[in-house]
Amino acid sequence: MERAEAPPELVFGLGNPGPDHAHDRHNAGFRFIDLLAERYKAPAFSGDRRAQAAATRIDIEGARVMLIKPLAWMNSSGQVVRGVLDYFKLAPSAALVVHDDLDLPLGAALLKTGGGHGGHNGLRDVIRHCGPDFNRLRLGVGHPGDKDRVTPYVLSKPTAAESKAIEEAMQDALEAFDTLYIKGMQAAMTQLHTPAEDAPGRESPGGEGVPPSRRTGRLPSQ
Repeated sequence: MERAEAPPELVFGLGNPGPDHAHDRHNAGFRFIDLLAERYKAPAFSGDRRAQAAATRIDIEGARVMLIKPLAWMNSSGQVVRGVLDYFKLAPSAALVVHDDLDLPLGAALLKTGGGHGGHNGLRDVIRHCGPDFNRLRLGVGHPGDKDRVTPYVLSKPTAAESKAIEEAMQDALEAFDTLYIKGMQAAMTQLHTPAEDAPGRESPGGEGVPPSRRTGRLPSQ
């Protein structure tokens, strides 16, 4: 599969619209987009009813990047992503999609390009409309342990300890964004996926109940 050398021009966060879902585990993508906007001092988000999206722009190391929150329901995210790509005449490789991930340990964050949907209905719809060749930032929210509990789990608020772990992983991912736009995806992946204790100059974030290997997205098998 051909990989784009240019960094993503569009960053989409997946989630469900409305205040009732603002703090759900499933809305980790929206939360990360808000943190990006805050970090890079973006203008206020503006909504576009036709595009079914709220968007703003930021500058990262001289690159103009659009941050987008689809305002359709999670399971219809793909049509929004496709519509924005078509509007700007961009290939899916120009997009990075941020989403919650049940298959990653709580507090993990991983960058990747391409792949499947792993049962995530928002990703499933993006792949259906755009194909699989887009970039992703996966945010581990843990797993309830029983597939029958997945829906209420992702549509509910994490505990205070879980929120802390997720937020810390997001902070690691935010730091990797500068690297992404200066040195490229591979360098950003190396930075994000390297445990703090293995990286020169990086302080171990620790966190009660959250091993550093999970905090930085480095799985035990890697």
